[in-house]
Amino acid sequence: MEKILIKLFVFVIGASTGSFLNVLIDRLPKEESINGRSHCDFCGKKLNWYDLFPVLSFFILKGRTRCCKKKLSFQYPIVEMITGGIYVLVFKDSPYIESLTRSVLILSILSSLIIIFISDLKYHLISDYILLALFVFSLLSKIVIPAEAGIQAIGLNVLSGLIVALPIFLIYHISKERAMGLGDVYLSAIMGFLLGWQKGFIALYISFVTGAIFGLIAIIFKNKKLKSKIAFGPFLVIGTVVMLFWGEKITEMIKKIYEF
Repeated sequence: MEKILIKLFVFVIGASTGSFLNVLIDRLPKEESINGRSHCDFCGKKLNWYDLFPVLSFFILKGRTRCCKKKLSFQYPIVEMITGGIYVLVFKDSPYIESLTRSVLILSILSSLIIIFISDLKYHLISDYILLALFVFSLLSKIVIPAEAGIQAIGLNVLSGLIVALPIFLIYHISKERAMGLGDVYLSAIMGFLLGWQKGFIALYISFVTGAIFGLIAIIFKNKKLKSKIAFGPFLVIGTVVMLFWGEKITEMIKKIYEF
């Protein structure tokens, strides 16, 4: 019973964080201030405290605003539930303060990636502030892990970031920003810094494969045309998360398959 209550508490903290992520997702691309009370996106009226409970408020209000009865996006409860679930999964293996510190940094990295995923998908824009935050969290994660600490190791991570970002930069430059945005270049560089060049390239491969699959499905179902712009940031996020959690297993599997 005690473990269930702890998990529930952690989920609530995570869902509350997810509620704040939703604020950043919608306000940063519009260059709105993140200060002040939450307000209705439609009529601008300040929201009451009892309408701000993560997940619950959405369903209590039946997916509509209380003030003007406009339909709310499912983005809000989905982001809150995903963030809450991630908090539970990450914190369950953090009984000691050292691993707790690492977990907080991992959660900060994942929170940044959630913002990037949704904001690029929704607005085709990746905030420079979130990219900077993601890099800082990634840098701190390298510093707190003794095996990877040191100026030389961080220098190698920087080099890895540049190597992984090179293909994206070339696509960005050759296509004159039609195929890739500058935000994708920065994100791929941070991806390489965080994962290292080997895992970074595998993450990049996963990103291209998932992006191609999504593009084909969208064309088949006539949701997109061949010339339609598809945000690539979400697929970079998918590749990063996959290699962040299962990178060692995937790398070992590839080495066994190709025998190197």
